[in-house]
Amino acid sequence: MKKYAIAMFVALSLLGCDTSKDAPSTPLPDFAAITDVQTKKSAFFDYFSPLVASENQRVSAERDKLVPMAEKYAQQGRLSRKEFSFVAEMAEKYQLPFADNLDDAWFEEMLLRVDTIPAPLVLVQAAKESGWGTSRFAKEGFNYFGQWCYKQGCGLVPSARSAGASHEVAVFASPADSVSAYFLNLNRNRAYKELRDIRATLDPSTDTVTQSKQLTLGLQRYSERGMAYVNDIQAMLRQNKRFFANEF
Repeated sequence: MKKYAIAMFVALSLLGCDTSKDAPSTPLPDFAAITDVQTKKSAFFDYFSPLVASENQRVSAERDKLVPMAEKYAQQGRLSRKEFSFVAEMAEKYQLPFADNLDDAWFEEMLLRVDTIPAPLVLVQAAKESGWGTSRFAKEGFNYFGQWCYKQGCGLVPSARSAGASHEVAVFASPADSVSAYFLNLNRNRAYKELRDIRATLDPSTDTVTQSKQLTLGLQRYSERGMAYVNDIQAMLRQNKRFFANEF
C-alpha cells in the first residue's frame, strides 16, 4: 500500500461525498478470477469507465454553475441568495472557506479545484493502487485508490502497518464512492496543488492520455516513492493506451 505524503486527513471527510450514486448496470466482476491479463484489463476498464465518466459529469456541472457566478461577481460584486448558497456549499465541499465577503481570488482558486480529471489517469491509478481490483482493500472495502483514514475503526487495518502507526485503509459503500473520494482528494488536498496548476495550463484539444501523462508530474506526493511512482503511472498509461483509444 502506497503511503500518501500528506497524511490523508481528507479520507474520512471524503465520506461526506455523495453516496447515493447508482451502481453500474453490470455487477462488479471478480477480477481475481480472470486469469487472462488482457481480459482482466478490459473488464476493469469497462466497469470503471462509466463511474469515472459520471464523476467527471458531476464536476463539469458544478464548474458550469460556478463560472458564470465568478463572472457576475467580478462585474457586479454580488450574488443572489441562491447563488451564494451554492457557493457556500462548494466552499465546504472543496474545503476552501471564505471570510465574510467573497473575492475574485477565491473564485480563481475554486475553479482550479472544481475541474475534471482525464479518465486514463483515474483508471490507471485505480489499477495500480488496487492490483487491478484484486487487493484486499478493494475486495473488502471498495477502496481502489489506497486512501487512508485515521479514526480507530474507520476502515481496515493494514497487516504490514508500522509499529506506532494509527492509520487504517478507508472503507467505502461502493466502488462509485471510492471514485468520488479520489476526485475530491486530488481536487482539494494541498498535496496536489501542482497537479491542479498543471491542469489549468492543459490544451483541452489534447488527447486525454497526453493530458494524463502531464498531470502525473503533480502526483509525486501520492506515494513515498515520488518520481518512481510517477514513472510507474506513466508506464501504465503507455502500456494501456489502446484501451483509451475511444476517449472516455
